[in-house]
Amino acid sequence: MSAHDTTEPTRRDFLYIATGMAGVVGAGAFAWPFIDQMRPDASTLAVSSIEVDVSALTPGMSLTVKWRGKPVFIRNRTPKEIEDAKNVQLSQLKDPIARNANLPSDAQATDADRGAGKGKENWLVMIGVCTHLGCIPLGQQGDFGGWFCPCHGSQYDTAGRIRSGPAPENLPVPPLSFISDTVIKIG
Repeated sequence: MSAHDTTEPTRRDFLYIATGMAGVVGAGAFAWPFIDQMRPDASTLAVSSIEVDVSALTPGMSLTVKWRGKPVFIRNRTPKEIEDAKNVQLSQLKDPIARNANLPSDAQATDADRGAGKGKENWLVMIGVCTHLGCIPLGQQGDFGGWFCPCHGSQYDTAGRIRSGPAPENLPVPPLSFISDTVIKIG
């Protein structure tokens, strides 16, 4: 066994490790301004959530607001619209996934899982962009009484679920919560 076969660290090993660590710290200090500039600025963060007063919406009325540059449909559904949506069998749906940001990604597209929550079944809040090519569907039109995209013929029912046409997915439900009985926070 020679003197060079020892496993104890030497001064040279320490210098290699210290030099490497100094290089890592230097690279991090150099890269940080580039990484930091990718964060959203204050004006972007300010519009990441909005509060909408829906007190003026009686059953059957809709409101379109803008959130993150996209239209959001808010509808106070009538009892008939709710009943029509509840009576749809999941096997009849083109997309059986709820697409609700407040639920697990595999939640089924039942009317209850698409609505605003327990006690608020009459409220439907969805991002109003067709999932086919990004058009804006027209409300209360089409064969299912929901939304109709005139560009390519996609039709959504009264719960925003795709029923016919080329669109592959239901209209997504954004993250939302009720701050009060008449104010919805989106985002």
